[in-house]
Amino acid sequence: MIRRRIFSLLSTPLRNAITLPPRINPNLCFPISNQLLSHPPPNPNPNFNSFFFYSHGIRPYSLLSLNDLRDNKGARKQKKRKGRGIGSGLGKTAGRGHKGQKARGTYKFGFEGGQTPLRRRLPKRGFKNPFSLTFQPVGLGKIAKLINAGKIDSSELITMKTLKDTGAIGKQIKDGVRLMGRGAEQIKWPIHLEVSRVTVRAKAAVEAAGGSVRRVYYNKLGFRALLKPEWFEKKGRLLPRAARPPPKQRDKVDSIGRLPAPTKPIPFTPEEKEAVVST
Repeated sequence: MIRRRIFSLLSTPLRNAITLPPRINPNLCFPISNQLLSHPPPNPNPNFNSFFFYSHGIRPYSLLSLNDLRDNKGARKQKKRKGRGIGSGLGKTAGRGHKGQKARGTYKFGFEGGQTPLRRRLPKRGFKNPFSLTFQPVGLGKIAKLINAGKIDSSELITMKTLKDTGAIGKQIKDGVRLMGRGAEQIKWPIHLEVSRVTVRAKAAVEAAGGSVRRVYYNKLGFRALLKPEWFEKKGRLLPRAARPPPKQRDKVDSIGRLPAPTKPIPFTPEEKEAVVST
């Protein structure tokens, strides 16, 4: 329609000068290579190019267009639609079969139709102690290396927070720290420590050098207040009071832990020394 109007407006000499080639069958078209697109041949009639394409309803060929975008094959999986007619193969009973407990609703996990389930056929083995404690070990040799490197001040009290901040132990302290005797020969100066547990060899090595080791008790909240006191400041809370040890651990610790982290050791009283010697 638009082409007829344009030709009616053109004069007769100009209309005769423009000789249009026959229409091109789109089924017989061949794709244009990238070389022809980047370096097209010279056009003797520059006014004819755009007029020919748009008047015949043919747009220039492009290697990429929005209507050609597709997902990769298998990238999108259609949802399985159940109960939508017998033609789909999953209609009527929706793949559940006829009647029965499995067709009507849910059932207990591990139920095997009444026979003894697998979890009861297998024998029991071992047990899990609910009162077991997990301590993170640290040797005297590692502490001596950190003191020689200048990361730990031997004149101050060495607490579990000091060991955590200097990298002597990991960040996850579950129930406390156990002082081990590995590298005890490297301790040649007096040091004072506060840990959860200590071996006999490590205690003897520290006391032989003129130092002391005190076993202190912290509960879960106490460890958080000891290791991360800034957490309570951020929440706007006060530091909690140190908790007393349970009855089963009273003979395994020397005193209650102090909050915030102390910097000076507490000397042992004569009664505490006698209790330590007796244990």
